[in-house]
Amino acid sequence: MLPSGTTYEEIRAAFRWQVPARFNIGVACCDAWADGSGRTALIHRHTDGRVETITFDALRAATNRLANALIAHGIAPGDRIGVLLPQVPEAAVAHLAAYKLGAIAVPLFQLFQEEALEFRLRDCGAAALVTDTVGLAKLAGIRARLPALRLVLSADGAGEGAADLHALMARASEDFTPLDSVADDPAVIIYTSGTTGSPKGALHGHRVLLGHLPGVEMPQDLFPQPGDLFWTPADWAWIGGLLDVLLPSLFHGVPVLAHRMPKFEPEAALRLMAEHGVRNAFLPPTALKMMRGLADPARFGVRPRSIGSGGETLGAELLDWGRAAFGVTINEFYGQTECNLVVASCAALMPARPGWMGRAVPGHDVAIVDADGQVQPAGTLGTIAVRRPDPVMFLGYWGDPTATAAKFAGDWLLTGDQGVMDEDGWCRFIGREDDVITSAGYRIGPGEIEDCLLRHPAVAMAAVIGLPDPLRTESVTAVVVPAAGVLPDAALARALQDHVKTRLAAHSYPRRVIFQDALPLTATGKVMRGVLRRALTKEAPACPAT
Repeated sequence: MLPSGTTYEEIRAAFRWQVPARFNIGVACCDAWADGSGRTALIHRHTDGRVETITFDALRAATNRLANALIAHGIAPGDRIGVLLPQVPEAAVAHLAAYKLGAIAVPLFQLFQEEALEFRLRDCGAAALVTDTVGLAKLAGIRARLPALRLVLSADGAGEGAADLHALMARASEDFTPLDSVADDPAVIIYTSGTTGSPKGALHGHRVLLGHLPGVEMPQDLFPQPGDLFWTPADWAWIGGLLDVLLPSLFHGVPVLAHRMPKFEPEAALRLMAEHGVRNAFLPPTALKMMRGLADPARFGVRPRSIGSGGETLGAELLDWGRAAFGVTINEFYGQTECNLVVASCAALMPARPGWMGRAVPGHDVAIVDADGQVQPAGTLGTIAVRRPDPVMFLGYWGDPTATAAKFAGDWLLTGDQGVMDEDGWCRFIGREDDVITSAGYRIGPGEIEDCLLRHPAVAMAAVIGLPDPLRTESVTAVVVPAAGVLPDAALARALQDHVKTRLAAHSYPRRVIFQDALPLTATGKVMRGVLRRALTKEAPACPAT
């Protein structure tokens, strides 16, 4: 979508959005390339090392079959379809089939436990779920509390209360007429973390894919180029895996490497990239830091054309390491689930500036504003904001118009992040206004974890914050006031960690548990997380948990 040019200024001046009135993600990412040529869409590296190549022609047939099967079981346009799968072809098929029939896909992270899954499936009123045996085991304990969920399909074969996904598809027709959707029609709900209460579902229209394209092309050094092959360790259940990698690549006819990696291992990741000749990668900062811990990472022979990273600003040391290890300058990008990929750097157009995350991606109007939405002068600290209308911007929070309205000041979407912008439009991230925690590339909301902790009988009060961590950016930290008569020891800390890990998600459990007699509260009884964070960052107390 980016026009040709040799400088950022030239490309930005020439850029014009090309968003048609009618657009369907499933058609654009699949059928558009299914011309009988056998063009590769996915390269699936199985956990046992087997490699399976899936063409766009095969992808079209599979998505048509699934769309027909879903309709035959009563799934209609507008219905929500949960996708609880790792990086496997069935996940891509489920998404594309949902878009084709006009349903709304709801990506779900496999590390979510029962409580986290139940909330999201119940909140969106999911009518169907595509999963596997791992997901079925978690679903068993909550399905009775999900009255809207009437169809469950398992990629691993029939199970209790679940039909065999592949058998159902085999009986369905390959002929299907996709819905002629409007670009603003709902397509996907991605749950984002919030600082208070439960997570919110960011609802996006089909146009969100087109809105992402410039923000993918820029930090991937003018993607696509001949021979490109994209991979990320980020799960496709997150916006970073789904809309920063999978769908934009398929839209451009670029193959995507799919590989289930239960736990990120830097050496295995580098070997994977080298063996498959990965040319483009999205590597979260934590992944880069873990790779940097290896001796002589260049020995693996990874030679990508481009690497993008987002989630925190990369310093000069990490940029220099990236050039030595990969032979490229790692580009940065910035955004959030509600309005993603709006700021980026691009080594092909401009030198990197360590400490600065980039400039506004062409097509996006980004500024620093005050609380009233007034644009601030260069060099002034304020809130990073994006002006509407913008095709990458969400339609609103699912079922929550009040929260949607609160996200804006006039026509400016307020990211909640503090930053400054210089005279040339370079943007520096300073910190967050809210209390969302960035840990190992995940954005984690404290409210859900606090609610989970408070369900434990040993907890009287709890506050969850992020404390600086050299590897994960921030470490999820629980500050707990024990119930009366409870001994705050290491055993209790481990019990509370397990309590969260088994009920919410392994990536969001508190890696530190700190016991205090009381929490700082406002006059209205709200926990002052900022006060806690500043005090504990300064004091860095020892933690009884390991």
